[in-house]
Amino acid sequence: MKNIVKQLRKQAGLRQEDLAKLLGVSRQTIIAIENDKYDPSLELAMKIAKQLGLGVEEIFFWE
Repeated sequence: MKNIVKQLRKQAGLRQEDLAKLLGVSRQTIIAIENDKYDPSLELAMKIAKQLGLGVEEIFFWE
């Protein structure tokens, strides 16, 4: 699954550490998600979407 987390995080002016803290996960988790190495759980995907102000389907997609 592909995503645009990195672009949205940067637009929001957040560092990986900042987003990780807001979501209650490690920076390594954010790195893995941004590099398409880890597909987050539905709960985490929904938290990311809420934090970044978009729907899950706008952030995560099949290519």
